[in-house]
Amino acid sequence: MRSPKAVLASILEISEDSINDASSPENVAAWDSFNGLMLISALEKEYGVKFNIEEVVEIKDFRDIKEALKKHGVSMVE
Repeated sequence: MRSPKAVLASILEISEDSINDASSPENVAAWDSFNGLMLISALEKEYGVKFNIEEVVEIKDFRDIKEALKKHGVSMVE
């Protein structure tokens, strides 16, 4: 299982080293609305979870992704 950072890096085609908790659509050029949807789909597939619409709307940055995964019982290593 890949780390959330690896999933994000793969979808956005950026290096894992460039990702931190504050990484968001506001400061990562490749994180547009389409890639945001692709990211949610990839995370759901990778971790076997299903985010509801409220969770998706609340995800604003990488920190929020980790928190949403934790709510679904996903423990992760970075």
